[in-house]
Amino acid sequence: MFAMTLRMEINMIRVKLFGIIREIVGSPILEIEEPLETVGQLKAHMMLTYPRIKGLNSLLIAVNSEYAENEQAIKSTDEIALIPPVSGG
Repeated sequence: MFAMTLRMEINMIRVKLFGIIREIVGSPILEIEEPLETVGQLKAHMMLTYPRIKGLNSLLIAVNSEYAENEQAIKSTDEIALIPPVSGG
């Protein structure tokens, strides 16, 4: 008799965190196992999971080293970074 093994593919998104976002989350990298398909969904997930992020005056997301709009698709192989507001002079 053959044993059947089912393998469920998990789409894990790995996100690099910087500045105040890193402090809010408490880690430089966050791994998310939610079914997130777009940058906008990632932003919404982050604001729901970490409400203090809502208080930031800006939040940029880079996908593969380029700033991304909310509609851009994301996948587990992408390099994703959350970039908080920065100041300088």
